[in-house]
Amino acid sequence: MINGKRIAVVMPAYNAEKTLEKTVNELSDVVDIKILVDDSSKDGTAELSRRLGLQTFVHDANYGYGRNQQTCYREALAAGADIVVMVHPDYQYTPSLVPAMAGMVASGVYDVVLGSRILGAGALKGGMPLYKYAFNRLLTAFQNLFLGVKLSEYHTGFRAFSRQVLLTLPLLENSDDFVFDNQMIAQAVMFDFRIGEISCPTKYFEEASSINFQRSVKYGLGVLATTAMFVFHKIGVMRAPCFVPWGRKVTQQYYSHVAQGS
Repeated sequence: MINGKRIAVVMPAYNAEKTLEKTVNELSDVVDIKILVDDSSKDGTAELSRRLGLQTFVHDANYGYGRNQQTCYREALAAGADIVVMVHPDYQYTPSLVPAMAGMVASGVYDVVLGSRILGAGALKGGMPLYKYAFNRLLTAFQNLFLGVKLSEYHTGFRAFSRQVLLTLPLLENSDDFVFDNQMIAQAVMFDFRIGEISCPTKYFEEASSINFQRSVKYGLGVLATTAMFVFHKIGVMRAPCFVPWGRKVTQQYYSHVAQGS
């Protein structure tokens, strides 16, 4: 708890058995709620999660990274979290920064905080492939231009959100795939939430999850489409469901079969 606000860490997981315990062991005592959502892994992720004492929820099928996050946020809100930090359980981002990121939100200065791999020049040092770094920089520059903000990175998977952000954004209108992350930042900009960043080292190694070149290209195209949708919505050419206040929220039931965890 920070400044009287309950802190939840949510972990969207898929085949994370090899790195999960290392990730959990670095979580700070300020974390009040620890939730893992297993997107129908083929390994022992869910069993290990329960042994580690996490609230564990298991999808009955592999729905995708975006749908996994929807479940994470819904369950964190249901558990009474005031601030929710998403931590990938593959140990690519350091969980030690959770208190700092949550504190930036708890201070009331920011509504969203991103752990940036670009600030501090840690991405390439941590082993990020050169093509991914180049894509990251180009797409970030493109979105800064058209979204009217100045962020160092839109593509990090280490994020902290206030409860109000998660209750406001129409997250159920987003993709079930990896572009969900990018859509969420665009939504936060559209809804005028305050976004801060913190420098975050990253580690690329065999057990860390990372999408291949083909999936990276698909993600990049999704980023371009999200940006175009943002601009067209902003100037009134179209009304995109993901950018309207009445879009579907995570507090609504959006799938029918999730196994209740321990």
